Amino acid sequence: MGKFIVWCGKIACYHETEKENKMEKTERQSLGSAPIGRLLRTFAIPSIISMVVSTLYNIVDQIFIGRGVGYLGNGATNVILPITVIALALGLMIGDGATAYFSLCLGQKELKNAAQGVGNALTLTIIVSVALTVGSFVWLQPLCVLFGATETILPYALEYGSVIVLGFPFYMFSMGFNSVVRADGSPVYAMMATLSGAILNTILDPIFIFAFHMGVTGAAIATVLGQIVSSILTVVYLRRFRSIRLTRKCLIPQGKLCLKLCSLGVSSFFLQLAATIVIAVMNNVLVKYGADSRYGSEIPMTTLGITMKINQIITGIVIGIAVGSQPIIGYNYGAGKMARARKTYFLAVGCSTAVMALGTAIFQLFPETIISIFGSESELYREFAVKSLKIFLLLIALNGFQLCTGVFFQAIGKPVQATLVSLSRQVLFLLPALVILPRFLGVEGALWAGPVGDACAFVLALTLGFLELRKLDPRPAHP
Repeated sequence: MGKFIVWCGKIACYHETEKENKMEKTERQSLGSAPIGRLLRTFAIPSIISMVVSTLYNIVDQIFIGRGVGYLGNGATNVILPITVIALALGLMIGDGATAYFSLCLGQKELKNAAQGVGNALTLTIIVSVALTVGSFVWLQPLCVLFGATETILPYALEYGSVIVLGFPFYMFSMGFNSVVRADGSPVYAMMATLSGAILNTILDPIFIFAFHMGVTGAAIATVLGQIVSSILTVVYLRRFRSIRLTRKCLIPQGKLCLKLCSLGVSSFFLQLAATIVIAVMNNVLVKYGADSRYGSEIPMTTLGITMKINQIITGIVIGIAVGSQPIIGYNYGAGKMARARKTYFLAVGCSTAVMALGTAIFQLFPETIISIFGSESELYREFAVKSLKIFLLLIALNGFQLCTGVFFQAIGKPVQATLVSLSRQVLFLLPALVILPRFLGVEGALWAGPVGDACAFVLALTLGFLELRKLDPRPAHP
């Protein structure tokens, strides 16, 4: 394990080390002057890889568990997923808030404040992650029941979750601070930190599940070990920031600053928290109405859970584009270069919409091929899984605009609008649809809630985004 970590560290450091002496201009300077297209590629591509790779933790587990344990094991991962998302929500609230604050401070040339923000975010992450780990471990069983575990699935969920929650401190730190590393001008390092953990997880999953016959416990151990590696590589970077110098004094928490960081990242928190609520409600709705259908309770919950995780891959690409645009928008907005901020936003929206449209085509044309990757239990299983992909993901092409608009508001320091746009799909529209539609359409009503939420969220994001863009000065600023 030690040799692996050292090897990963060498790979992650190689890109920056090779060019270190050539970089007379810092990344924060190029954010205000380099061509927007090139900047977005530089930041977005590593961000995309990082986001997609991070989703593979769950996807890889689903594939190997589905083939090595069965669909009840996959049902268990769907039950534990909301607890994991809570950890992610807290980590991103602190990390994304620190990133937004960091980028705005760099644009305003306030390097001391930028360092203070990062240091406070680090301390806050440690405190929150340890508290969450203890609480999740103590109340694991009632949480599993709350998130839809049936009597059949509960033993698998407890076995899987008791290991997963122990990795929360590493998971929250590596995911939260990945965006800070990118904003500091090291997107390749951020990508490699995430990629290294995912590679280890992918290698260990089949070994623990098939060779050692450890079932869902083996999958959970592989996941946590991968998170530890990513966390270690992120810690290493804290001593080599390009833009700031992180000192011990920066780690002393300041109440007002911590609240500021959390307020800037609150949209990320509520977005993930909303996902937790939606998954919990969805699991319970599928179990309830599935029991009254020919599919039973477990098949709808398991297959729609797989559908959502498959969608996370394509959504991860779009989030990567949006997150890649954040430091560019934040810096230029802070520097008063509104034309560059607008151009970055429009370019991110265009790329994101194209990606989601391609994903829609793939999911509609090849659903059976995609589902077969996760195993095939029965004809009923395949039938509902295909319906899940084709119906629930019908209008995801609209999501690119909504996701980029939420990040845009976060980047310019407007948490209220960012939170409203980010929450709209999950809370304002999808959640009510999940409760209402199954009453009329049965278990398939939960599937139609997806396109309803997508369409309504798009309209709201379009309205708020248009109103905000009208306030920005359209005249180009001199670099």
